[in-house]
Amino acid sequence: MNYRILYFAALRDAAGCDSEQVAIDTTDARQLYAELRERHGFAFAPAHLRVAVNGEFARWDRVLNDGDEVAFLPPVSGG
Repeated sequence: MNYRILYFAALRDAAGCDSEQVAIDTTDARQLYAELRERHGFAFAPAHLRVAVNGEFARWDRVLNDGDEVAFLPPVSGG
């Protein structure tokens, strides 16, 4: 499956990019994040992130389709 991945804040810093195209044989957002976490060394567990698929917040067990855009959103602090 091919996905467009969007990263924000600390995830963007860890990945070294704000987006990337990936081809990974996973079927849900949790599995996808686990693969990317291993690849990029992300510190956040899924429980501390939000995931969005095609611009809408989604559950971690959301089944993904080829070509989906998946965004991982860490907590941010403002001030």
